[in-house]
Amino acid sequence: MKPAPFEYVAPGSIDEAADVLARHGDSAKILAGGQSLVPMLNMRLVRPSVLIALRRIAGVQYVAVDEACVRIGSMTRQSAVEHDGAVRTACPVLGEALRLVGHPVIRHQGTVGGSIAHADPAAELPAVLVALDGLVTLVSTRGRRSVPAREFFLGLLATAAEPDELVTELVFNRVGRPGLTCGWAVEEVSRRHGDFALAGAIAGVVAEPGGRVADARIAVFGVESTPTRRVGAEAAVTGSRCDAKTVADATAAAARDLDPLDDLHASGRLRAHLAGVLVQRALERAYRQAVGGDG
Repeated sequence: MKPAPFEYVAPGSIDEAADVLARHGDSAKILAGGQSLVPMLNMRLVRPSVLIALRRIAGVQYVAVDEACVRIGSMTRQSAVEHDGAVRTACPVLGEALRLVGHPVIRHQGTVGGSIAHADPAAELPAVLVALDGLVTLVSTRGRRSVPAREFFLGLLATAAEPDELVTELVFNRVGRPGLTCGWAVEEVSRRHGDFALAGAIAGVVAEPGGRVADARIAVFGVESTPTRRVGAEAAVTGSRCDAKTVADATAAAARDLDPLDDLHASGRLRAHLAGVLVQRALERAYRQAVGGDG
């Protein structure tokens, strides 16, 4: 199929893009990398009257790393982040998650901001942003604001961005502090390599000398309509040395009180089961990394 007719606009600045979006609102769509939007256009699942392409805009393709966070411009290609040495050191979970996104050709075209704005619950990058208590910067003609990741994702393909706002920057906060070691793991199940995950889990463990967990981050994705932190599982792990009973308790807590998606790809019951299995795998691997064992 081919998309329905639309007007194509390629603004040269964020201000110009915001102005076009303000004039058209819900009838416009933002084109970043196009890896999700173009198929939806071709299948006529969306029919915008105006397509606003961001490819000509300078200043939204960058990666900046400091002691507190990793800042990524919305139009930065996923492959650029995946292969960035500073990101691998400062935020290794980003690189691991990105290797699970589609295939190399997808990551070469896909953008970090596009994945966040699209808000597919099975996508890896939104889950990483949630796990790291990240921020989404939104710009419109009314100004600029930052929205915490936990408040940004509202439901299936739904976010807190207003119709006249566009994503310009993502902030992935670093976890841990000097003198402590950190381990991360991303686990998912998909029908084929490169497919969207039927369910996935992210675990991060910050360990003190001696192996006690000082901080833990556990999130699941592809299970509910948004990626979610599993705070009960995090609480079960924090202060422990991740023995078998602690991991079992955390796994049970992670799978508790879920509202899993139930569709033709997987039943809600299967997704809830997978959430527990994958949290266990991710948590055990992250802890081994944190205490210096095998990853």
